[in-house]
Amino acid sequence: MGRAGAPGGDADAPPQTGTTHTRPGDRGCNVKLLVIAPHPDDEVLGCGGTIRRLTHQGQTVHLAIVTRGWEPLFPESQVRQVRQEAQAASKLLGVADLSFLDLPVTRLSLLPEHELNGAMTRLLDEVRPDWVMLPFVGDLHEDHRQVFNAAMVALRPLPNRLGVTRILCYETLSETHWHLPGAEPAFQPQVFVDISDHLAAKLEALRCYQSQLYPWPAARSLAAVEALARFRGTCVHCEAAEAFMLVREVIGERQGGGPF
Repeated sequence: MGRAGAPGGDADAPPQTGTTHTRPGDRGCNVKLLVIAPHPDDEVLGCGGTIRRLTHQGQTVHLAIVTRGWEPLFPESQVRQVRQEAQAASKLLGVADLSFLDLPVTRLSLLPEHELNGAMTRLLDEVRPDWVMLPFVGDLHEDHRQVFNAAMVALRPLPNRLGVTRILCYETLSETHWHLPGAEPAFQPQVFVDISDHLAAKLEALRCYQSQLYPWPAARSLAAVEALARFRGTCVHCEAAEAFMLVREVIGERQGGGPF
């Protein structure tokens, strides 16, 4: 798998104290987060503020982008542009390691199941994360569903996966909220991360993806992304937040002095 990206500069203001909302990594533990994104920009849309919050605290974030476009549907020049955009966004957010798995975009459902499951297993074996963030299983895009399912196969609570103590699903504008209500699982978040001090960094990282942005009122517009963050903030009485569904959390000795 290809690699790019390195910790970026720190342009954010220092985090404020006194908030009572979710503060991942605040209690001195060293957290290694793996974010798995089906496509470039999903990571910024879903958890860009949380990524920046963690890296600002000195935590380690790994990002894996699962798919890439292939000719003739996607010209190689476009693929290179999007990859450069992903590298720029990751650097700005302080991502320690960016991996490209280079599986075929929009065609994950056509791959043999063991191939995608194997890719997720190898990724987890290499990174050995404490926390994992995934796309939501009810997203409209089939790639998102396939990535979630394969990752959960690889994350089965077997002896070699006991180090993973938290699995979360993020919401992706234009995918999470466009399914048929009642026919698909609804995104009902229980975890909110206060990104009030890092919303500007999230939006700046999203600006790196010029090829993926559209003008308001498109769902993938800067204004829409900010609006969702502001709304999620009102759910927990802060200026801006990102919302997640909790898949699994393990509280116990194997957390090694974590937040609990």
